[in-house]
Amino acid sequence: MNYQKITLKQLRYLVALDEEHNYRKAAQLCGISQPSLSIQLQNLETTLEVQLIERSRSGVFFTPTGREVLAKAREVLATVQGIHDIAESGRHSLAGTIRLGTKSTLGPYLLPKVVQSLHKHYPDLKLYIRECDPREMEAELLRGDHDVILAQLPINNEQLNTVELFREPLLLALANDHRLATLEKITAADLKGEQVLTLNPRYHLHDQIGYLCEDFGATILKDYEGTSLDALRQMVGMGMGITFLPELYAKSEIRGNSDVIVRPLFNKNIYRSIGLVWRKGAAKSNSYERIVEVIKQVIKTRF
Repeated sequence: MNYQKITLKQLRYLVALDEEHNYRKAAQLCGISQPSLSIQLQNLETTLEVQLIERSRSGVFFTPTGREVLAKAREVLATVQGIHDIAESGRHSLAGTIRLGTKSTLGPYLLPKVVQSLHKHYPDLKLYIRECDPREMEAELLRGDHDVILAQLPINNEQLNTVELFREPLLLALANDHRLATLEKITAADLKGEQVLTLNPRYHLHDQIGYLCEDFGATILKDYEGTSLDALRQMVGMGMGITFLPELYAKSEIRGNSDVIVRPLFNKNIYRSIGLVWRKGAAKSNSYERIVEVIKQVIKTRF
């Protein structure tokens, strides 16, 4: 028995016959002649080497085996339609499941608004979000653990597409009773000799704050590296040192009655660049580009 001779058209004709219970009406439904439909169904029976349909003057009936084949035919056609829908959505809309990797210093403060906007405009999209080690994100993306990642730039890899989304200011954070807290304008020169807290080396922010300390003549407190932005904020509040915090985090977590205040440095723009990154040649590149536009719009309108 050569199962490769079974065609989707034959299965479609079989289902149509069940729906119409009449050869002529089933043929009209399929847009073919009645003899053509009859021949195709007979060919299906020949291929399967079993009778599927009982033909009589009183009507059309399916044999017990015919009913089982009919049920499977419906499943096959539904699966094929599903494949078509996935392809269609990939061409024209944002749908399906996308796995997004992000870092803990960014995702919780940006993604809630992004997810809200994506769900509103693309209700068929499912975004699986995973916080991961910032130093491992690029390797995990390359081996397929993520479809796309929110990452701090630059990322220099010829296998990856990178689109800058925005530049997030880094704000000076200090205890509200710190000696600099009373200054109207804090300059880079004011930080000379200050002790600076930072995240541990797993985070890109660690390197960036290190470079700032070199420029400003400040000192990193290596014995007290934070494991999270919250840990940094709490240590700053206890007067253990100063630090730099991303603006999205500061706006989300530092209130008016906090023991920590944040300020931009006067005449000094400090920021980290954030981008969306995916593998070159990815099947859903168009979808990722749509996510880029959504994130940019959220940043523009919400932040």
